[in-house]
Amino acid sequence: MNAIQCKLARIALGWGVRDLAQAANVSTQTISRLERGEQLRNGTLESIRHVLEEAGIEFILDDGKGYGIRIKKAQLPPS
Repeated sequence: MNAIQCKLARIALGWGVRDLAQAANVSTQTISRLERGEQLRNGTLESIRHVLEEAGIEFILDDGKGYGIRIKKAQLPPS
């Protein structure tokens, strides 16, 4: 997950910086640093990524043509 993907994911979920920081148990400054492209510790980055993935975000790796996010469809209960 890179800075742009983090911000795209957060916006797609309708979350503010505070929401993501609280969910990932990090400071708002940490989220801001990540979204500015600053380097974070691997554990911190993985914690933020995990929270976003649990919320339904799938990160698309750079394949040479670009990168991005995908929002997983909500699972509907069986009828």
